[in-house]
Amino acid sequence: MNVAASLADLSPNNLEAYWMPFTANRQFKSAPRLFVAAEGMFYKTREGREILDAASGLWCVNAGHCRKEIVEAVQAQVATMDYSPAFQMGHPAAFELASRVSAIAPGDMDHVFFVNSGSEAVDTALKIAVAYHGANGQGGRFRLIGRERGYHGVGFGGLSVGGIVANRKAFGPLLNGSDHICHTHNLAENAFSRGQPEWGGHLADDLERLVALHGAETIAAVIVEPMAGSTGVLIPPKGYLQRLREICDKHGILLIFDEVITGFGRLGASFAAEKLGVVPDMITCAKGITNGTVPMGAVIARKHVYDAFMNAAVGDNTIELFHGYTYSGHPLACAAGLATLDIYRDERLFERADSLSGYFEDAVHSLKDAPYVIDVRNIGMVAGIELEPREGQPTARAFDAFLELYERGILVRTTGDIIALSPPLIVEETQIDRIVDTIRDVLKTIE
Repeated sequence: MNVAASLADLSPNNLEAYWMPFTANRQFKSAPRLFVAAEGMFYKTREGREILDAASGLWCVNAGHCRKEIVEAVQAQVATMDYSPAFQMGHPAAFELASRVSAIAPGDMDHVFFVNSGSEAVDTALKIAVAYHGANGQGGRFRLIGRERGYHGVGFGGLSVGGIVANRKAFGPLLNGSDHICHTHNLAENAFSRGQPEWGGHLADDLERLVALHGAETIAAVIVEPMAGSTGVLIPPKGYLQRLREICDKHGILLIFDEVITGFGRLGASFAAEKLGVVPDMITCAKGITNGTVPMGAVIARKHVYDAFMNAAVGDNTIELFHGYTYSGHPLACAAGLATLDIYRDERLFERADSLSGYFEDAVHSLKDAPYVIDVRNIGMVAGIELEPREGQPTARAFDAFLELYERGILVRTTGDIIALSPPLIVEETQIDRIVDTIRDVLKTIE
């Protein structure tokens, strides 16, 4: 029996049992949108329609869907060894994948701690940051600094440093000692910028305000997305990340880049840190590490971070970091990750993304004069198209555009009143044209 085909043929008659994440459940269940298959650049719906994926699933399918190499690697692994304990035991693929990931990471970021998602990667990095200072005899450094409009997953650590109000407000007091620097989004200064905006590098100095307020001796780490994706593709101004690095170095604060979205080729390089020329102390990643095939995430740490734990431990049998997950370095995820990295290398997808980014930029900026468009911004193979919100109905216009684009065979991501585009890195120029032309036509039909 072909289980996948059987499931694809099911006609759900009860959608209530599944409580869907980040979804208007009542709206969805009144008119469900169900995918049953995928290949390359396309999903297939229950009705048999093909939907062009302009969002890489959820920012994660960088090499396109159902790649044969990844499928076969996972099949072979599950037939050989389904699971290996993660504590006090190991398996070869985990060590190989860590070596491969560290080899493409910038600078001396040469140690990898595996987790199962971006949210877990963030909470892991925050814990490492606090424990790092303790290992160095600076246990008073407990504060964690995020940024307004930042998204760092849904764990309590990630929510605490995150800056999306709707994600935070329902969950009461969060981690004590967290704070936020100001965001960089400014339509008056930077609307319709191509690539990194000229204005806004000075906003990194807001970190000095928090240092003065709290004292550097209490701050463990600053975490930012090099490019904020989930709040609408917010591009770092020129010099901004460099200035953050300088301030952190000045005050002995660890700098963490959340690259769950930007990692693995999205900006035309292995990581945004490489593309933008700033090496943080840790990188959090997920999504593209396995092409979205099997859940996995990781924290990539610089040598001095890892060494602090190794040097502080007393005795060879001492556990240096009391942290981890049952599924850290899961064999199936490692198999998917290794096959994914092979595709990125063999097909030169990071370089392809870089070379295609100019065409993509011109295409999305052609929407400047489309109805309701108040900004277009882009970097690498990511773009945000910001729409004028309806009076008294924020997010409604973009969501209506999302629904209509789906009906016309295009999957996009919307956040607030922003249409976000992040197609798989295998996208063709003709497909970019189709995505942009369809958005333009849809914007003419909505109010």
